[in-house]
Amino acid sequence: MAEETTARGGGLWAAADLVTPMAIRVAATLRLADHIVAGTRTAEALAEMVRADRDVLGRLLDHLVTAGVLSGTGAAGYEVTEMGRHLCDDRPEGLRSVLDVEGAIGHAELSLVHLLHTVRTGEPAFPQQYGLAFWDDLSADDGRAESFDAQMGARLAAHAPAVAGGYPWGDLGRLVDVGGGDGSMLITILRAHPGLRGTVVDLPGPVRRAGKAIAAAGLEHRADAVAGSFFDELPAGADGYLLSSILHNWNDEAAARILRRCADAASTTGSVFVVDYLDDRSVQTGGDLRMLCYFGGRQHTSAQLDELAAGAGLEIASIRPAGRMSVVELRAPR
Repeated sequence: MAEETTARGGGLWAAADLVTPMAIRVAATLRLADHIVAGTRTAEALAEMVRADRDVLGRLLDHLVTAGVLSGTGAAGYEVTEMGRHLCDDRPEGLRSVLDVEGAIGHAELSLVHLLHTVRTGEPAFPQQYGLAFWDDLSADDGRAESFDAQMGARLAAHAPAVAGGYPWGDLGRLVDVGGGDGSMLITILRAHPGLRGTVVDLPGPVRRAGKAIAAAGLEHRADAVAGSFFDELPAGADGYLLSSILHNWNDEAAARILRRCADAASTTGSVFVVDYLDDRSVQTGGDLRMLCYFGGRQHTSAQLDELAAGAGLEIASIRPAGRMSVVELRAPR
């Protein structure tokens, strides 16, 4: 099919095109940008490096030139453009790993081809693509599980400084980071608020990494990491229970159970904190469809979060900006 350049296709065709997004994801998976920057620049040499078909890889590289990711031709060698440099592993935004179709998120993204099934049924698309639920698939593949933990840890670390400055965490005595992964968020908050103590609660794998990170940060005297599930009883009596980018991963029934566990642990004196994108439609609509397709989740608006919290006996006490995210404090009515 020829490229559409008229008004009949134009911007709409560009927005709907699947060839270029998949070509970029394959480039990310094969780490082509890193190889080219390191000096492997011809199609023949790159094919040998990444164990790909020479002819097909050359055709892929030529399309990446058309897309503005690379420049040059196969005979003289390819160069990475400024846009293409975002596919290098050393870029702080970590986009290459997110686009890698063999990593956790890139793997999940492929399920979006079944969005029609999700729209018609309300069911997540991931099982339609892979035959099992996202979390079961993650548990069955150690490599993808490690990829997921690393990607979520990097994401939390990127947002952590704004979150640490977005609420007076130092007014709390102890903060429990529920589903806190490798401890990135909690460590940043503790560093910014010297009087605060904290605990990471997560599954055994992330907790091992969190324990090592806490020790490396020199915070063992103020923090620890405890294995557990946010669907089970949580350590009680802390002043705050933090759910950072957690609730959107679950359907409303499961999210309500998580909030209920936090509310039970917080009792009437503690608060539950939800950190997430809230009412930012520039990121919310796409993220909402992703959460829906991956695992039947939802990117909540403030009104939806308020309704969900009410089912757990909580109400919104405050909403504070934290960069592009928000820190929402939930409390039992007083």
